[in-house]
Amino acid sequence: MLIVGERINTSRKDINEAVEKRDAAFITADVQKQVKAGADYIDVNAGSRIGSELEDLNWLVEVVEAAVDVPLALDSPDPKALKAMARKVKKRPMINSTTAESNRFAAMKAIVQERECDVVALCMDDRGIPKTVEEALRNASFLMQNLTKLGIPIERIHLDPMIQPISVNKDNGILAFETIRNLRREFPGVRTICGLSNVSFGLPSRFLVNRLFMVLCIGAGLTGAIVDPLDQKIMTSILVSETLMGKDDFCLKFLKANRAGTLVG
Repeated sequence: MLIVGERINTSRKDINEAVEKRDAAFITADVQKQVKAGADYIDVNAGSRIGSELEDLNWLVEVVEAAVDVPLALDSPDPKALKAMARKVKKRPMINSTTAESNRFAAMKAIVQERECDVVALCMDDRGIPKTVEEALRNASFLMQNLTKLGIPIERIHLDPMIQPISVNKDNGILAFETIRNLRREFPGVRTICGLSNVSFGLPSRFLVNRLFMVLCIGAGLTGAIVDPLDQKIMTSILVSETLMGKDDFCLKFLKANRAGTLVG
């Protein structure tokens, strides 16, 4: 399971304050903890800082790259900011994100063509978030055809099924699982990724919903997650799920985590 550490996001109060104060020590400590906890990528997002996003992203990238030796996931609604940061980072980045929306895809083409990267591709188009598996697959087909034409290898494409709250529609969880299964079946070798928070929106005890949702998504074939790696219960759920899915030879990762005392029930 590919883990993208989600914590460096200025929508979080403590991160926003650290960026405002240019508190490099705070950011450094946080990302080092994320990597120690198992993050493969560090997500960097300053999208909430309208008017100073590019300047803030530039500072964050410098601080994070000085602190840890893992690639960055660059996350912004602004293609210009993504393009500037894609040029700047040292390691091959993950670009989050493009969609099948005509304007968004056109704006993202220059970025993914200019810099070798992984791409998070959201399965939505100009009609909005898909309401059926068939709609998601149609959008995914557009993304796969066009991204591979641009030279992106299949294994560097991470399709996001677009998770929706179960508080709005009780079948949204089922829709997510079926979409993930079908994406993996229709596009062999592609990766799938999602965040968790949308599924539990509007509910109490969201951590319980998120944790079990992640387990079921892994069972459906999810290969990546944008999560807080410092949440030991989530990370334990991911590790145990992967062990049960036959992705942990001789249960070595499970046994190592048990010896280290990092398994939390």
